[in-house]
Amino acid sequence: MTTTMNDGRQADTERRRTRVANAITVARREGAPLTASAIARAAQVDRTFLYRHRDLLEVLHTAAREPATPAAGGPAVTRSSLQADLANAAARSARLAARVQQLEERLSKALGEEVWRTSGLGPPADVAELNTRITLLEQRNVELAGALEEREAELNAARAANRDLTRALNQRG
Repeated sequence: MTTTMNDGRQADTERRRTRVANAITVARREGAPLTASAIARAAQVDRTFLYRHRDLLEVLHTAAREPATPAAGGPAVTRSSLQADLANAAARSARLAARVQQLEERLSKALGEEVWRTSGLGPPADVAELNTRITLLEQRNVELAGALEEREAELNAARAANRDLTRALNQRG
């Protein structure tokens, strides 16, 4: 009797093993997830069945690492290729976010300068021309101040000469 029960258990185990192997094959062909939970669900066995049968678990892990069989001649999709695509997309997203931030800052600065100019509060556009004009006017001011000092000196000399002449005329007569 014990032999009959053992034979029945072994036959049940073999049927379950066959269902698990078929579930792995179907999942690879259809591109379904190759995880212990998904395969156990598809094979209608408990997850612990896979963990008790290490050879089946190793077949599952090997199938998950290998590229899937393309269904219609398309490219093979694996977990690692999907992870690489995800990493590339994340890097591109980060680059684009940085570029957007840079462009927003430039736009903000340009709009701020435009508002500053149009409000009349900012410096005029021809600042260099005005600085040149200021320099010329300062030079002209220095020249005029020098000419004024010369004229005042000449006037003081003429006044002194006039006083001397007036005094000389008053002493004569």
